[in-house]
Amino acid sequence: MELSRLDKLLEFIKNEPNDEFLKYALATEYLRLNQVDKALSYYEDLINNHPGYVGTYYHLGKLYEALNRKQDAITTYENGMKVTKAKRDNHAFSELQAVYRSAMGIEEDDDDY
Repeated sequence: MELSRLDKLLEFIKNEPNDEFLKYALATEYLRLNQVDKALSYYEDLINNHPGYVGTYYHLGKLYEALNRKQDAITTYENGMKVTKAKRDNHAFSELQAVYRSAMGIEEDDDDY
């Protein structure tokens, strides 16, 4: 029997329990399988134990929004913007800023008129 992607990731994490990429991959896979509680657990673990793993902030914020936890999403985006700014990751910063503005109901200025 061929192992599923989830089974493979779970095997890998046994050997590398603190690997941030594996935690992120597991969160993403659980979300894909609509196992929201498990996905949330891994994303929150990443934020708490690997705050420098930039990709987490966007996805955790979006998950919070989907769960109608708007303030948690906003806080996650704010924290992510602080981390990305400190890392000088302008691309991730701009993505987080866009979803933050959307969550806050701030419309983008359109100077193209």
